[in-house]
Amino acid sequence: MTEHDFSPKPYTNSIEKGKVTWESPSNIALVKYWGKKKDQIPENPSISFTLNECKTITTLTFTKKESNKDFSFEVYLDGNKKDDFKPKIQTFFERIESYLPFLRDYHFKIETKNTFPHSSGIASSASGMSALALCLMSIEKQLISGMSEEFFNQKASFLARLGSGSACRSIEGDLIVWGKTDSIEGSTDLFGVKYPYKIHQNFKNYQDTILLVDKGEKQVSSTVGHNLMHNHPFAQNRFQQAHNNLEKLKPIFESGDLNAFVKLVESEALTLHAMMMTSMPYFILMKPNTLEIINKIWRFRQDSGLHICFTLDAGANVHILYPENEATQILEFIKRELVVYCQNGHYICDQIGFGAKKID
Repeated sequence: MTEHDFSPKPYTNSIEKGKVTWESPSNIALVKYWGKKKDQIPENPSISFTLNECKTITTLTFTKKESNKDFSFEVYLDGNKKDDFKPKIQTFFERIESYLPFLRDYHFKIETKNTFPHSSGIASSASGMSALALCLMSIEKQLISGMSEEFFNQKASFLARLGSGSACRSIEGDLIVWGKTDSIEGSTDLFGVKYPYKIHQNFKNYQDTILLVDKGEKQVSSTVGHNLMHNHPFAQNRFQQAHNNLEKLKPIFESGDLNAFVKLVESEALTLHAMMMTSMPYFILMKPNTLEIINKIWRFRQDSGLHICFTLDAGANVHILYPENEATQILEFIKRELVVYCQNGHYICDQIGFGAKKID
């Protein structure tokens, strides 16, 4: 498929007003995407677990207006008007207008809330932009008769990507691949696709406990961080490493090899932060407590033989991943030894989910 496949033919139906609500989850990448080309195209492929509990719920109310000169919208978070969100939505609308030509025809009221604390370091842009994209697609589905569910999901993922790259991985679950790579049939830079190969029972209902080490705003925006990969001395090797790691994951997922999974996922997390520390300008997003948690995990894994591991996004917080059948012992360890390193003792228990849902 190409971008042109998402440009609609003239609409056959008309709607004066309406309201639609979607909930869409965040996701956590196992193989990380870091670095992008023009139009939110990733420099390397990635694969993520879709989460279940950490999600954004967005209600979009739309009313036809007389003039279609400008975009018209208002944004609310938890019932409070958020004008500081408007520039990002404005940019998003500008990027997707050619694919959703009805955008200037309506005034939109965007009401959104998260099931996790805002600025908690969980990817709220992924869940937020995917939820908004799904709401907009629900409008287009009413304007065009006969849209298939497959195309609906593909275009929602395509649009979400233009708001936030990782948002394209939040439409479906449980494992989503984004970025063209020879090792995954059907993979594309344009939208996320469901991982198409066998997955061992060990990886079903995988658990993710998120330790909120630092709930402040990120020191460096993701956009700035991605752009620093353009002249990075290790960029090309990193991009190839991501392709190689996706290839290595296939036999791991098929065989259920938890030890190999642990090594690959932790290596990916540390590589992501190594790229930040070796860019120019360079930066460190891990905090002292992040390192304390990592060292405690390593010691506990060695002593217990359990398959606990960590991964990191572009921030200080730690996602602890582990199989469901080891959850009781690992959760006891987390509460006993790791929660003390969290800001105000805050942590979130989550697990693999299966994508976004429309709420009637």
